[in-house]
Amino acid sequence: MLNISAKNRIVDALGRARAHAPFLNRLIEANPEFVAELETGDFSERSSDFLQRLEPVQGNPMQQLRRNRQTLALYAAIGDLSGQFTLEDTVGLLSDFADYALDAAIAAAFDERMPGEVPAGFAVIALGKHGSRELNYSSDIDLLFLFDPETMPRRPKEEAQQAAVRIGRRVAEILNQRTGDGYVFRVDLRLRPSPEVTPIVLTIGAAIAHYETSAEPWERAVFIRGRAAAGDIALGQGFLDAIQPFVWRRSLDFGAIRAIRAMSHRIRDHYAQGQKFGPGFDLKRGRGGIREIEFYAQIHQLIHGGREPELRAPATLDALSVLGEAGQIAAEDSMQLADAYRLFRTIEHRLQMIEDQQTHSLPTDQAALDQIARLHAMADGATLLETLSGPVDYVGTLYDQLDDERQERLPGDQGRLEHALKQQGFAEPRDARHRIDGWRAGRLRSTQSSVAREALEAVLPSLISEMGKSPDPTGVINRFDVLLDRMPSAVNLFRLLEARPGLSHMLVAVLSHAPALADELARHAELFDGLIDATALDSPEPLDELTELLESRSASADYQRRLDNMRRLVGEERFALGVQLIEGRSDPLDVAAGYSRVAEAALRILADAAVAEFETVHGRIDGCELVILALGRLGGEALTHASDLDLVYLFTGDHSARSDGERPLGATSYFQRLAQRVTAALSVPTAAGPLYEIDTRLRPSGAQGLLAVSFDSFEAYHRDNAWTWEHMALARARPVYGSQGAQVALRGMIAAILRRERETGPLIADIRKMREGIADHKPAAGPFDVKLIEGGLVDLEFCVHLIQLRDHAGLHPQLSKAIAELVAAGSLDAGLGAAHDLLTRMLVTLRLVAPTSKNIDKASRELVARRCGMADWDALLADYARARQCVTTEWHRLAMIQQQGDHE
Repeated sequence: MLNISAKNRIVDALGRARAHAPFLNRLIEANPEFVAELETGDFSERSSDFLQRLEPVQGNPMQQLRRNRQTLALYAAIGDLSGQFTLEDTVGLLSDFADYALDAAIAAAFDERMPGEVPAGFAVIALGKHGSRELNYSSDIDLLFLFDPETMPRRPKEEAQQAAVRIGRRVAEILNQRTGDGYVFRVDLRLRPSPEVTPIVLTIGAAIAHYETSAEPWERAVFIRGRAAAGDIALGQGFLDAIQPFVWRRSLDFGAIRAIRAMSHRIRDHYAQGQKFGPGFDLKRGRGGIREIEFYAQIHQLIHGGREPELRAPATLDALSVLGEAGQIAAEDSMQLADAYRLFRTIEHRLQMIEDQQTHSLPTDQAALDQIARLHAMADGATLLETLSGPVDYVGTLYDQLDDERQERLPGDQGRLEHALKQQGFAEPRDARHRIDGWRAGRLRSTQSSVAREALEAVLPSLISEMGKSPDPTGVINRFDVLLDRMPSAVNLFRLLEARPGLSHMLVAVLSHAPALADELARHAELFDGLIDATALDSPEPLDELTELLESRSASADYQRRLDNMRRLVGEERFALGVQLIEGRSDPLDVAAGYSRVAEAALRILADAAVAEFETVHGRIDGCELVILALGRLGGEALTHASDLDLVYLFTGDHSARSDGERPLGATSYFQRLAQRVTAALSVPTAAGPLYEIDTRLRPSGAQGLLAVSFDSFEAYHRDNAWTWEHMALARARPVYGSQGAQVALRGMIAAILRRERETGPLIADIRKMREGIADHKPAAGPFDVKLIEGGLVDLEFCVHLIQLRDHAGLHPQLSKAIAELVAAGSLDAGLGAAHDLLTRMLVTLRLVAPTSKNIDKASRELVARRCGMADWDALLADYARARQCVTTEWHRLAMIQQQGDHE
């Protein structure tokens, strides 16, 4: 039963409609029975409830649709004015009625030409506010008509295109033409490709071809709100699915964003009289109005939506919400923009309710402004302006912040350019000027196009400024030249740097200090796109979350595409981790752990994909499964940027069993081939590049052994035949793939192997001999080869593994945790923990800064020192020497035990 307050609100809304909206008053006078129903509170926010009460469209569709539209206009207005409907309810109702009217018009058009034919093969794509179900009270509907010549029925001997145009023209006429009963909707077909020359109905193939090959950048934003609204929905949805790569690009096209900004400027210029806030202000197109809220959301969606599908919400309010939740815009801005949008759209409806006119501007006449205010239950126009003023200014200011003012261009004159370069910090401005001259002349392939050179000019001032601040400006500009030389096109990189000036600093840091990252960037310039997100410089998520995230983003029914997708995603994650280190956002130890989580997540996903692909041909083996054991730095969860993955493949169950597929295999052959497939999934370069180097030489019998061994064979080998060094490797072993039960069983097996009794003398002799062999055959590459140098990480690891196997203690695959346990037990020198951390920080950092380990450029020494927690380079050298001395002393102490035994 309707409560008193709701009834009073409805009566009040009817009173305001009669007094202040002539169009609504006419509807009220013409529909007394319907008004009586409304006064009972017969409102439902569900569009389907309203549509079911309308007269069926039969006989005269022109008349019936117009009468139904009058019913809608009154129902929506009173529901809105009385507060029975939210803005979302109102615009959803209006949009759903548009879909209903379109379907009725299509059915009528087909029936007139071909009675009894099902209207197949003709689809309507709703664009703009109709596409996002946000139609305003008196709105055009922006439509794209498509047809399939193979499935659309037509008259005998009628040409398909001609038939489709006739259907489309009739649909528009049924909705658009004014009669004594008014109109249904004004139809706008001008958003189709090249509207001045193309027919009003396009073939589905021609439309797809246009958006795949020749569409303008601004058309991407149009299809953010594209929706298959009427007619052959499956046909329309198939079209939208086909053009998704055009709309949502993983590799950013800042040309689309610039096009939106340019459109915004043109709107402000064209509607100059409605830009200044006050009477006459254009709520839709004015500075700080509805359109700028929509553009603000769409710009951020275009930037991030290619990588984050959850941001692709068509409706503006939904888009603002998901952008805020994802942290792509500030939560406060998300809420403020949403509140402003609801307010502006509601007042826009009041403007249109007066005379059912498509107007968006506040009246200039004071009396008319008061009328709008009173329809909205406000005292007068001054109150309305005061209510709107703050939100309009907030939106305009926020939107203006997106549009950075163009910087002054670098001089073109050689002398003036060299002078400017010298002022910026280039000690050899002539050489730098030659580089810039070459870019400007298009001597490199990546700058040959006029578009590329125009984009270059926009970003040169900020880029050169950042280069001038680097420790070696000449070296940086030379490396940037190499980068450009290797790229097929630099347009997107330039536009990205223009749109996000802060990224210039990161790019210069990479070029200054991280040749490993610079090389990757030269091969895959799109890696830099990932840094636009604020979260890109956060540590990767916990393993399970990261796996789920990468799995959803790489999903594809096509196996090869899945491999490509994972290579791109992992490349982005690893590149971002490297930048985190160079930028000082993360401790190198955390970066090493991040590299490991990324690798393990990739292994899980690609192993699952390879297993599923393999099973389609060879089936499964009951009671058997693949298990993967990680060793080395992956086992210890401390990868570097350059680390390969040390893996051992095992399988559970009976090695004599056979698979149940179309091409069955015995268990041993089955898992050999499956292991090869997994290795290929992780390592073979695809169109997207390589992923990881896989090293399987730590398996039983090394390179001569089977690639995959059963649990029983693995246990027997390590019980009877394994060398001491193989058990040392097991000290850092960790199952990373397989069922929980299988992983528990494997961990127990490894623990038993490591805890077996050993004679101390032979154990130490084996380890000492092994270390001497490494020193002879693989000496340190230079003074900063922190892994192989005397007193480096290998010596430290040997100390730890010796005690682990001797004392059966500290058996943790993470070296830092093992050291902590052994130090606590008094088995190792207390200084080894700090030595390990310093050497590991140096290793992880130097794999990016000095991949050869031979020397470190003077320009990068302070950065290396700071990333390792030292105040300066001299402090790092001193601590490095102390760490090595600590490790060397401990290694000699442990090795002396055997020497003493020999003398005795």
